[in-house]
Amino acid sequence: MAIVYDPVCGLELDTEEMNRPVGAVPGGAPEVDPTKGTRRYHEGTWYYLCSLDCRNKFLASPATYTSQS
Repeated sequence: MAIVYDPVCGLELDTEEMNRPVGAVPGGAPEVDPTKGTRRYHEGTWYYLCSLDCRNKFLASPATYTSQS
C-alpha cells in the first residue's frame, strides 16, 4: 500500500487502490475507477487528489497547493 495525501484537502489516499485497473478503454489503455480519486502531473510530479472538486481547485492554482508557491 502506498499512502499519499491530497494536497488540497489533506485526505489520506491509497495510490495502489486508485490505480487498480477496472477495465480498459477502447484503445486498450487501462481504465481506473474515478470515484476512488484522480491524479494530475504537474512540473515533474504526480499529485493525487480525492475528487474532481479537489482536482479542479488544484488545476485553478497549483502553486497554492505545491511547494512551488
